[in-house]
Amino acid sequence: MTTGQGHPVSGRPGALPWRHVLTLPAMGSAVRMARETTELVLAEWGVSRCHPTVDPALLILSELVTNSVQHAALLSPTVTVIYAAGPDTFAFAVHDRHPYHPQLFSAISSTGSGGLGTVMELTLALGGTAVVRSDADGQGKSIWITLPL
Repeated sequence: MTTGQGHPVSGRPGALPWRHVLTLPAMGSAVRMARETTELVLAEWGVSRCHPTVDPALLILSELVTNSVQHAALLSPTVTVIYAAGPDTFAFAVHDRHPYHPQLFSAISSTGSGGLGTVMELTLALGGTAVVRSDADGQGKSIWITLPL
């Protein structure tokens, strides 16, 4: 497991000032470790565990890390979670090196519950945004979730 402490980011206008990076082996325990790290990072940044965005954010994060572990581990032995925050915003990304790029908005209408449908429903209900960003070489991606605080 690799972690980077939250620290101010300077010199980038419009950037969220606090960042933290967590890299884990793509295995089942990654979900629990990512959730626990999220709680610690948010507390460090002064976001109360009781804040109404925290529980949905933890569920969204869990679904995304679970997807990476279940579907990308063969091509991506690690999963990385990138956290960023500002006074009124919490953003996080789950990154893996699998080339498949899910269609986030089509997941909303998919039948059944769980997975990306849940991610998108919760994100939109909170007034947040979701986007898939490709790695420069096209062989991986990050799913970024941005939520208001």
